Amino acid sequence: MKYPLGIIVGLAALLGSCSQSHKQEAVVLEAPLMSVPPPASGDAVADASGSTDDAPGETAPVAASPLPIPAEAVAPARLLIYHAELRLKVPSLPRASTRLDSLVRGNGGYLSAATETREDGEWRQQMTIRVRPARFHALMASLNGLGTVEEKKLTTDDITAQHADVAARLATKRAVEKRYIDLLGRAKKISEILEIEGKIGEVREEIESTESRLKTMDDEVGYSTIALTCYQLIPQAVPEAPVVSFASRVVESFYTGWTILTSLFIGLVAIWPFLLLAPLGWWALRRWRQRRQVAA
Repeated sequence: MKYPLGIIVGLAALLGSCSQSHKQEAVVLEAPLMSVPPPASGDAVADASGSTDDAPGETAPVAASPLPIPAEAVAPARLLIYHAELRLKVPSLPRASTRLDSLVRGNGGYLSAATETREDGEWRQQMTIRVRPARFHALMASLNGLGTVEEKKLTTDDITAQHADVAARLATKRAVEKRYIDLLGRAKKISEILEIEGKIGEVREEIESTESRLKTMDDEVGYSTIALTCYQLIPQAVPEAPVVSFASRVVESFYTGWTILTSLFIGLVAIWPFLLLAPLGWWALRRWRQRRQVAA
């Protein structure tokens, strides 16, 4: 009975040490997630045993620190392109143009294109304004005060997925170019070198085209576009009706009568065959009637 009893006591001691070690590991693993707040002014400082002078035997409270938010949980920023078309009727185009320049500069924008025309009774200025998206709506509200709004269009394009797709393609093509360059360094034959260089040239063209497209998309997202048309009506002089005197009216009537007479004469000359055939027809009809009377 000595050996079985000794074995049982040994197993109990071993199990106790294992459970104690598991508890210590749990405390060690949870320790980085726990933080002890600093004691407030006037509070007693805890001693090495974990008790304070004011409340002996009580341990200091432990508060849990906030866990960091993983990057995957944060929603990505949307890439939006704002575009507007605005047509304004202004009373004075020079004054509206001066105010427009100050509004654009005040909102951190710039004019990328401008044309001025005078046609169809209008003095028009067509401008393309680029401004940061944060100041887009503020600038639009300011432009509405320049004159009477006759037409207004607003569009918003979400290119988040398209931008990510183009960026992924660019990364893939750069990786392909790097692999071709590595192969070029290990190539021995001239035919292999020429073939690899041709492939590198094709990939380089695709990379430049993709980079240009990506740069255009970034520019459209970074600066919104406003197509503005301002116009002013141009007053046109209406000619006055001329005053016709009595003598002028008599001369005009004489000329009208002469015109009618000459037209009649020309018409008679034009139908001269019918004028010759009419007497012959009348004579033939008369002879036919006389013959019928004699026969009767």
